[in-house]
Amino acid sequence: MAFWKSFGLPVVRADDDEAELVDPQAALRDKCQAKGNIESLYNKYQECNDRVNGRSKTTETCMEELFDYVAELDHCVAHSLFSKLK
Repeated sequence: MAFWKSFGLPVVRADDDEAELVDPQAALRDKCQAKGNIESLYNKYQECNDRVNGRSKTTETCMEELFDYVAELDHCVAHSLFSKLK
């Protein structure tokens, strides 16, 4: 008899027939990404990133643009994410 079975602990095994799990947050992020205001924030971030990468010596960073984009994306996702969690 196995050591753990002597304690009477239940054994849980994954079913091989279960469908592959899909992360609802990733799906919602893709959906929110297509919204106009979020897409424009992403484009501003990319423009800043291209500008910074095009210079050899600069102190400019794109943190503000990145934070604006991620905050708006997360705000959009948060409206419907928790209703999809079990």
